[in-house]
Amino acid sequence: LKDHVEVYDTQGQKQAEWESLGKDAILTSIVASEDNVFVADAGRRIVIRYDTEGNIINEIGRKDPLRNIPGFVIPSPYFDLAVPKDGLLRVVNPGRLRIEAYTFDGDIEFWWGEPSAAVEGFCGCCNPVNIAVLPDGGFVTCEKGLVRIKIYNSEGSFVGVVAGPEQFGAGGTSKICMFPEECQTSGFDVAVDADGHIFVLDTVDNIVKTFTRVKGKS
Repeated sequence: LKDHVEVYDTQGQKQAEWESLGKDAILTSIVASEDNVFVADAGRRIVIRYDTEGNIINEIGRKDPLRNIPGFVIPSPYFDLAVPKDGLLRVVNPGRLRIEAYTFDGDIEFWWGEPSAAVEGFCGCCNPVNIAVLPDGGFVTCEKGLVRIKIYNSEGSFVGVVAGPEQFGAGGTSKICMFPEECQTSGFDVAVDADGHIFVLDTVDNIVKTFTRVKGKS
């Protein structure tokens, strides 16, 4: 939902509706970790940390030079989150073409990713658009414009390509978009299961594509 979170039980019955974050909110991602719920707000360019009852604990990522926090640059409404097993919140900072790691209290620990059209980097105005965590702690990333699904290890080093533009039909393009308005499609989402299967939501062809590692390939 654009401005608030709702909670449902396993039968789909609504249990709670949390307070609206206001007219400027554009919620784009949500992830739960133990007693915390993190919500990415692309409209206000912050991450909100809640408890499981919907009470706001703190905000993460607001620009703060004293804490060495650069602030999120969100040119278009793609702003994703993940919490790997190491217990640090990962936040995509698409306008800076990197992924940042934060403590739950909002201290920035490190980041990885660099602007580059080379396969190891992220290119265009604002990438990656979405991420998912692999069972081994690595990451799968999705890029729009020049559509690429890639794998990085837990430290952010490039591992390999899952899929490129040629594997996405109508959704695939080789165009590097320097402005958000040039790339209004191909903001694909990604998920991973416990066996390492990679599921890509192709929002152009309106299907989910499944990828598995080729045996014998690293």
